[in-house]
Order: sequence, then C-alpha cells, then structure tokens
Amino acid sequence: MGGKGRHPEKALTTVQVRALKTPGRHADGNGLYLVVDRSGAKRWLLRTVVQGRRRDIGLGGVGLVSLAEAREKALAYRKVSRDGGDPLAERRKALATIPTFAEAAELVHAEHKATWKNAKHAAQWITTLRTYANPHFGSKRVDQIGTPDVLRALAPIWLTKCETASRVRQRIGTVLDWAKAAGHRSGDNPVEGVTRGLPKQGEREEHHAALPYAEVPAFVARLRAMSGQGEIGRLAFEFLILTAARTSEVLGAQWSEIDDSEALWMVPASRMKAGREHRVPLSGQACEVLTRAKVLAGDSSLIFPGRSGTKPLSNMVFLMALRRMEMPITAHGFRLSFRDWSAEATNLPREVAEMALAHTIENRVEAAYRRGDLLDKRRDLMEQWAAFCRGAS
Repeated sequence: MGGKGRHPEKALTTVQVRALKTPGRHADGNGLYLVVDRSGAKRWLLRTVVQGRRRDIGLGGVGLVSLAEAREKALAYRKVSRDGGDPLAERRKALATIPTFAEAAELVHAEHKATWKNAKHAAQWITTLRTYANPHFGSKRVDQIGTPDVLRALAPIWLTKCETASRVRQRIGTVLDWAKAAGHRSGDNPVEGVTRGLPKQGEREEHHAALPYAEVPAFVARLRAMSGQGEIGRLAFEFLILTAARTSEVLGAQWSEIDDSEALWMVPASRMKAGREHRVPLSGQACEVLTRAKVLAGDSSLIFPGRSGTKPLSNMVFLMALRRMEMPITAHGFRLSFRDWSAEATNLPREVAEMALAHTIENRVEAAYRRGDLLDKRRDLMEQWAAFCRGAS
C-alpha cells in the first residue's frame, strides 16, 4: 500500500481483520501489515530495518496471533532493531527454547505429581496424553498448536470413550495454560472452543450403569445367597451399597478408621476424591457386616483383605459378582441408585444425600454457609437406606 502522506497508525480493527478478503498487504502502521493470501489465509508481517537492511519478519497467522498480539510483537522487534540488534536472531534463539507439546506435558506432569493423591492418578494423567494427544501433535512446539490439532486428537474418541476424551481435553488445556504462563505461547487456549466442532456426547451416566433403586433389595438378597463367591467379597459389596461409598474407599478401608462407640467410619482425606476427611454414619446393618468381616479378616489391618491379608481385595471382585449375576450394571452405579431413592422415597433435603455421597459443593456461596456435615440427618438417612435395602416396609 503505497502513497504519500502521514503513515497510518493502528489503522486496522479486529472486525476488519476478520472481514478483509482482498489479497495483498493491508497496513496497520509502524511497519505492521496484515497479509491476505489468494487462498484466503491471513498472516502478520513486520517490515523494518535491521542493521541497515530492510527485512520482512513473519509474526504468525491470524488464527494464532491476534491484532493486539501482533502489535505487541512488532513493537518488541522494532525496539531490538533500533538498539542495533537482530530480531530474527533473537527469535531463533527464543524458538529454540520453546518445548514441544510432549516435552511440556512431561514437565507439567513432573511439577504436579507431588500434589496428586495417588500414584495411579499421576500415571493415568500422563499416559492419556501420551496415548491420545502426542500421536497428533506431540512433536509440535506448544506455540504452534491450534484448535484443529486438538480437534484431531479428540474426534476419534469423543463418542466412544466419552469420559477419557473429556479428561484428555482438560489435560491438554492444563499443558497449554502452563505454556502460556511460562511465556512459550500467547493467545487463547485452543481447548476452549474445541467442543463446538465435536458432536454432542450422550449421557455420561451410562459409564456407571445403575440399578433402579426399587430393585436394590432383591439384589442385596441375591448377593447374600450367592455361592461360589468369597464371603469377604460379598460383605465388601454389601458394605459398599449400605454406605453409598466409592469402590476405592471401601476396598482400602482399615479397622483404624472405624469408631465403634460412635458407629462412624472416618475415611481419611488421602483416600477421598475431594481430598477432605469424610465421616460415614454406620447403620445397624453396616455394623453387622463389619462384625462378620472382623472374624474373616483375622489380624489384618484391612477390613476387606485379599488372600494375602496384607493387600485389599481387587476391585475385580465386584465386577465378577455382577457378571455371575448377569447384571449389566456397575458397583459405582449403586451411588446413583442411592441418590435416586433419597430424592424419591424420603423427605430429607437434597443436600443431605449430597453430603452422604461426599460430593463437592460447586456453589461457593452455599459452601461458605454450610459449615457442618449434617451428620445427624445423614445418620437417619443411612438407617432408612439400610432398612430399604433389607426389604423392610
């Protein structure tokens, strides 16, 4: 764009950048141009003088570099040139230090690993990225990754592995947030808008298929009458149902966590998903399960030990029981059965069941006002649940 007169300064607007389709260079001012190729692709170009020679320096495509960011980069490069330096050499030096996505993921994993509650979660975090993200853009520098890259990684698993895909999306976002904070990339996180290019996922609860709550008493009766299944496994399954606890919480339960005088199970923060200690009021029926388990556990510190006595039962014990009973449900699904029963068959407020399930309160205002854990109301709720499970009217 030639012509005499005053050079433009900040001549372009964000709306114009999006709308311009005419091929050529469009001046913003101070040597910054928006270049529109015949293909329609748009990129930023800085024309400046470097050590006495006119040089053209590419600043990146519009999809990755906004107008404001292009102006910021252009200003920084002009300052280097004015001081006698070579911005191209500076940029090459800077780019050499920018990690690839795979390298950045390993760095983030190493930094966060100490804050995670267990080694299994730490291993799963990096394994999912190595498996589903790295094959698509692991070798790319973090400043080059855009929404299309993330889309290509998520699309193959978005509908077939819904839970995994959502976790991969969140973990990719964490790595790219870290990259921006570390100064390795600029602009928005490409994860933020990626779901607009993906089909709508089905209901997530299918991952934890649940038994209709009205059928729970019959299931418990069948569980107690099962043959060919170790008694300690049956007791653990019944205890899981009666306490509405998570599988890992039950399998890792220790006698030291039981307060017999108060009929309480104190699950430590280290074994809770939310990272907070959780008090579980034990119904009379749950206490009966523990009395029998004590006989079978012997000297083990675990309530439901495996064959060695030093390690807990495998979570396969619940899966195998369900397979023998030909039940297309999951052990975790009994938490959903409990929640539905509480909502439809009791008069207790919703938050009592949410507390019983150890769910995190998402509403910060509500969380700030709710200081206690509604233990007395939850004790009544768990007694009602136990009576329902044994078929009492």
